[in-house]
Amino acid sequence: MNEKEERVLILTVRLDSISQGYFDSLRLQHFPPERNFLKAHLTLFHKLPDTPETVQIISQLSVSSFVMQVTGLFNLGAGVAFRVESQSLNLLRSELSQKFNARLSAQDKQGFRGHITVQNKTSPEIAKTLLAELSQKFIAFDIQALGLDLWYYLGGPWEHKQFQPFD
Repeated sequence: MNEKEERVLILTVRLDSISQGYFDSLRLQHFPPERNFLKAHLTLFHKLPDTPETVQIISQLSVSSFVMQVTGLFNLGAGVAFRVESQSLNLLRSELSQKFNARLSAQDKQGFRGHITVQNKTSPEIAKTLLAELSQKFIAFDIQALGLDLWYYLGGPWEHKQFQPFD
């Protein structure tokens, strides 16, 4: 990247520590180690501009911590993710989409499907096996959204920029 290229930010929801630990543990067990650069995460936006305006929009949000429901699992083709649903999450994503609308990437303009990936970049057979295994004992549960994290994308790993806690 040359000096004039704009760095981009990823925006994720910070989870409570018990939920984060649970998903991290599954990710460590099932994500190919040579490709597992990150902790488990729930991404709201994949590519926001690294500008003072982005930080200002995130910092000025008035959002209370909220509960999200983990309602099931789904196949990513080469991996497995947990489906995360919450009206508060959808409203937050919609509000931010409106504020960032002119700067959103094609990927971020697509419909939002809240999820936490615990396996990816593996074979379809391995993904189907894990999906069946996890689905067999799955019971819906709640997790807590504590705030938002902004990250720099570094071509694989991410670098943390800022945490914005919810009220």
